[in-house]
This record gives sequence, structure tokens and C-alpha cells, in this order.
Amino acid sequence: DGVLLCHQAGYLDFAEFEDTLKTFSKECKIKGKPLCKTVGGSFRDSKSLTIQKDLVAAFDDGDQKVFFSLWEEHIPSSVRDGDSFAQKLEFYLHIHFAIYLLKHSVGRPDKEELDEKISYFKTYLETKGAALSQTTEFLPFYALPFVPNPMVHPSFKELFQDSWTPELKLKLEKFLALIFKASNTPKLLTIYKENGQSNKEMLQQLHQQLVEAERRSMTYLKRYNKIQADYHNLIGVTAELVDSLEATVSGKMITPEYLQSVCVRLFSNQMRQSLAHSVDFTRPGTVSRKLKDVPLLPSLDYEKLKKDLILGSDRLKAFLLQALRWRLTTSHPGEQRETVLQAYISNDLLDCHSHNQRSVLQLLHSKSDVVRQYMARLINAFASLAEGRLYLAQNTKVLRMLEGRLKEEDKDIITRENVLGALQKFSLRRPLQTAMIQDGLIFWLVDALKDPDCLSDYTLEYSVALLMNLCLRSAGKNMCAKVAGLVLKVLSDLLGHENHEIQPYVNGALYSILSVPSIREEARAMGMEDILRCFIKEGNAEMIRQIEFIIKQLNSEELPDGVLESDDDEDEDDEEDHDIMEADLDKDELIQPQLGELSGEKLLTTEYLGIMTNTGKTRRKGLANVQWSGDEPLQRPVTPGGHRNGYPV
Repeated sequence: DGVLLCHQAGYLDFAEFEDTLKTFSKECKIKGKPLCKTVGGSFRDSKSLTIQKDLVAAFDDGDQKVFFSLWEEHIPSSVRDGDSFAQKLEFYLHIHFAIYLLKHSVGRPDKEELDEKISYFKTYLETKGAALSQTTEFLPFYALPFVPNPMVHPSFKELFQDSWTPELKLKLEKFLALIFKASNTPKLLTIYKENGQSNKEMLQQLHQQLVEAERRSMTYLKRYNKIQADYHNLIGVTAELVDSLEATVSGKMITPEYLQSVCVRLFSNQMRQSLAHSVDFTRPGTVSRKLKDVPLLPSLDYEKLKKDLILGSDRLKAFLLQALRWRLTTSHPGEQRETVLQAYISNDLLDCHSHNQRSVLQLLHSKSDVVRQYMARLINAFASLAEGRLYLAQNTKVLRMLEGRLKEEDKDIITRENVLGALQKFSLRRPLQTAMIQDGLIFWLVDALKDPDCLSDYTLEYSVALLMNLCLRSAGKNMCAKVAGLVLKVLSDLLGHENHEIQPYVNGALYSILSVPSIREEARAMGMEDILRCFIKEGNAEMIRQIEFIIKQLNSEELPDGVLESDDDEDEDDEEDHDIMEADLDKDELIQPQLGELSGEKLLTTEYLGIMTNTGKTRRKGLANVQWSGDEPLQRPVTPGGHRNGYPV
């Protein structure tokens, strides 16, 4: 209490509330809580005056070491580094000490001492003083250390006038008086200002994150450019091979040397050069056999793996979940990846069919943020593959756990992203669509999308795509009809969002729900057609055509409520038969192995090697390709990865 009272009295004294301070002091004394003796101006004056006198004395004596030692000790770094007047004054003070001997020595100054002062000034110019090198006022002084006789040089004539040093001293004294008055700021005011400093540090941290995000963006751009170059190369090789095939019809022979040159172009990167040169063109089929010659990964002891996933330490669990995920994400598409996935499924890696209270799936609710996140990443990796979705969708247990995690997870953005990504991929399957609609997930999505700028790009894109997939069902449309005004407002706001990746899903959702008469009526009442026509003026050709379809739907013949045809008797599966393994699954890893610690494939093959039981499995036949023209809004369930890659939907 005594300390707090002193701080309060200190602030009253600082702000010159003299009468209030007297009353406050008197009342404290009556209550037996006298104030500390330092309250008042005398204490401040004695300390600050001593420091000011020492600084001015060092200035007069030309003692730069003493001066700048006191300067750095007593002038706050926030002032020295952030105040432009303080920076300029410090620059001129360095000049003062650099030329001090030239102005005050009788006869020739001591060369060694002069060189030391000039060297000190030069070091300052190359370090802290470099910040002012772009300022016209100070630019000539950067040449000062290199001029043999500055006293006669016209650029420095002003420095050697009799008035220059007294004027600088006066500026210094005024500055010190102002600073030391401010430095006696009471504790209460200091605490208030420190909060501002912490905000500044937070801004710096956010800036650092932005720089890191831009760096990652450049990495992805380079990868994209590489893929694009490979694509153009492949198109060129294909065209050339078609010409060669036509030539063989005319009876012209294709030489092995020609095929060798085509193969070298096809496998242009250094890693595959040896493959290109090892192909025997005198034996038919060697190219395809070489391409398919990808080794299967070793089998694992899944019983031991699952035991350690349930009973091991959190760090071991995290490394195992990471290694199992990497097996899926880094394996070669085709037989190698399919074999890995089938081994996971046949051994029920995630305990989807287990009725035990303790199971691998429960890791989704682990107290450890890292374990929770890595479990969500692994489930999302499973959901990225058609067979993985089929495994996870055997019952609604996994779906319910993911829905619960989505609504509860507020600490870890990446965990929520992966949970949302998995749910979005689940929405390609009709039974899971039905369950999500019945669980009211549409209401959660609409609420989350009310403030899209607070969402990461991944969360925004997958939320809108999931909403669209659920809105394609008649049950989903009826859910939207219950909050029609809110849904329409959210979707119309998203039409103008800067993330253009979401536009096809926004258009698809709007087109779908506008088939409901009550929603059309609500949309007309809020002037939806005018809103849509605004975007026709700004959009590209594809966007314009889609919006025209939406307007046509908005103005379509009204049907009485209840006539809407049910879609419950359609084919059970809306599944698209494509596997999309996103790079985001492995972004921003939280754990790194320490010296001697195993991770990744080395951890699996060293500690969990099992009997060779890998067996391939014939992939189930997917839907016939239903091509999307791009002119109409999406009318079948999609996942962002597949839609971006141009796969049939």
C-alpha cells in the first residue's frame, strides 16, 4: 500500500496538482500512512543536475569516452534510436569531439590523439551514424575523416567558426534539461507507456511473420514456375512423339538415337539423367518399366506402433505421427503410396474400428498442442486420398470427433486448418454430407465466415468449399433457408473478397440455394441482382458467365415451397476419384530432432520394422469423369486441391 501511495503522490507532484497533493499527504498522515520522502522536486533536481553537469563538463573537456559513456547510460535508448532531434544532436556531438583538438590545441595537435578521435568518429559513421547517410544535411561530413586538413576545406568552414561550439552546447543543455525532466516521469505514467512499447514489439513480431510468409510464398512460386516449365517441356516432347508416330505410319523408321535424345529431354533434371541414359531402346517397354521401378517401403510392426502411440511420451507420439504422415505425403504416387495406405488401413492404424476406451483416435483430444496438431495433420493426409476417406467414413465416429475438435480448438490455427481440411474432404461422400448437415455444421460455417479477414487463406478456402458442398443437398438448402438473410449477406460479401480462389465455391453455393423459392424471395428483397451486376462489371469472363447463371436462377419461375425435389435417392457416392496431397500438410513443423534422436523414416525402420506384409490392392473404380465447363457454377461436390488442379468434378 505504501509503495502505491508514493506512486500516486509522485504523479500528483509531477502533474503539479499542488493543492491536491497537500490534501492527499495530510490525509495519508492522519491514517498513519506517511508518504516517502522522495516525493517532491528536490530529489529529482539533485540527481539530474549532477548528470547534466558531468555531461557538459565532458563536452567542454573534449572527453568523448566519458561523454558517450554517460550519454548511453542516462539517455533512454528509445530516445537515442527513435527521436530524430536526438539522432542529429548525437551526430554533431561526434563531429565536436572529432575536431576538438584542431580547434583547441596550441600549435600542432598530438597526431596519435587526433588519429584516435578521427578513428572513433569514423567507426560511428560506419555503424550507428550510417542511418543519416541519405540526409543532405549530413552527407558532406562523411568525408571528414578522409580530408587531410579540414580547417581549410570549404565544406567544413562552418565547423571552425567561433559561434559553432557555443551554439551546439546550448542545444545540448536544452536537450538534457528536457530529457531529465521527462526521465523523472512517475512510475504510474511509466507503466502506462510501457504497454505501448509491448504493442510495438508485437507489431515487430507480426512484421517478422509477414516476412517469413513472403519468403515461403517465393519458395512456392519457384516450385510453380518449375512445374510450369516441366509442363511446357512435356507438351513439346508429346507433340514431337505424335509427329514421329505419324511418320512411322508412312513407313519412316525411328532411330534409337532419336529416342535417346527425346528421353534425355523428358528426364531433364540431373537426378533422372542416369535413368534416361540407362534405357535400352532395342528392347520395347523399357521406358515404362524404368518409370514404374519405384521400391516399396518396408513393412512396420503396427502393433508396437499403436501401443507407443497410446502409451508413449508426448514427444514420441508427435515424432511417430509425423513419421507416419511423411510416409504418405512423401511417397511416390502410384503403387508405393497405395501400398503404404493399404498397410495403414488393413492394420487399422487409427483404431477406427476399435471400441476400446483408449485408442489412437483419442490423440485428437490430447492435452499436448503438438500431439493434437500432428494427429489432425495425419487424419487430413488420410482424407486427401480416396481410399483413406473410405476408411475414415466407415462410421460417423471420426466425423463427430472432428466436428467437436473444430468447435473447441481455439489455441492452434494449424490444428483447426487440418481438422477443417479433413471435414471438407469428407463432404465428398454423401453419408457424411448428411451427417454434417444434421449436426448443424452449416450454421457454424456461416458464423465463421462473417469475418473472413480474420481467417487464414486455407481456412477461408476450405470453409467456403465445405459450405458449397453441403448446400448442394436439398437438406443443406433447407438449413440455409432457416437463416436465409444471414447466408445471403455472408455469400454476397465473399463475392468481393480479395482471395479469388474462393469465387467458384461462393458462386456454386449461391446458385444452389437460390433454387429454394423462399431464399430467392429474400435475395430479391435485399437487391441481390444489383449486387451481382456490380461484379459483372469487374469480373473476368468466366466469373461473368457464372454470375449470369446465378441471376437467371434468381429470376427463375417460382415454385411453391415443398415442391423442391429431394436428392436422397441419388447414387450414394458423390466421390471424385482423385487423390490430392497438399503441400500444406507438412508446413511449419513444430518439432525437430535433437542430437542422437531418431525421426521420420529412420525412426520407423529402426524401432518399428515388421514382417514384409505389404500387399497391393486394386483401386475401386470412381465416377465417370463429369467435366465442368467453367461457365456454369459448380454443381457437384469438390475439394479445393482437386478443383485447382483441374481434375474432373
